[in-house]
Amino acid sequence: MTPAFKPNNSVVLSTAWHALHPLWQGGEEVVQRGLPSQQLAPTWQMLMLGDGSPTRHLQLLTGEPTEVDVIDMSPIGHDPDNAPAVIEAVPGPRLRRQVWLRTASGQRLAYATSWWEASHVDEYLQNRSLPIWASLAQLRTELYRDIQGIHYGHSRALELAFGQTGPFWGRHYLFWHHGRPLTLIYEVFSPYLSKYLGPMHLE
Repeated sequence: MTPAFKPNNSVVLSTAWHALHPLWQGGEEVVQRGLPSQQLAPTWQMLMLGDGSPTRHLQLLTGEPTEVDVIDMSPIGHDPDNAPAVIEAVPGPRLRRQVWLRTASGQRLAYATSWWEASHVDEYLQNRSLPIWASLAQLRTELYRDIQGIHYGHSRALELAFGQTGPFWGRHYLFWHHGRPLTLIYEVFSPYLSKYLGPMHLE
């Protein structure tokens, strides 16, 4: 398991969001093909490359409800915001939302940034303290999760927040609804999940 140190529960991210500084990245062709188990274990690939809800998966893994701490809601207009290039598929002006995903008992499991068309965010996130999956499920919104890329890299801010040493695995994807992009989401998962998924890499 990845070495851990004491998480800093007071970490509050700045208004900038935290992309991984990549050691390796893969696009849609890698997502479709999958990775060698020596690079990423099959159990981790099910979480990273599957098109199911990560908040639902985290709840099933931990046996606790997945809760959200919203740490940023910032209007960014038409700025590309250093996001993956596919942000251009989300109409502007845009709003950026940053959250921690954690267990009800307080263990941080993931960090997520999402970009929304500002004029529609209230329509889909009526209760902004709920995970996106829970909000959209309440609305019975039909969605397609289109995973665009996978990332492996470092982030000092996330090391402090998770209380885990990197590198970390992350991904980005589009949610499609009625044939149009609804939001772009960038997620990074804590190595703490090795407790449930086993080692990230197989020998």
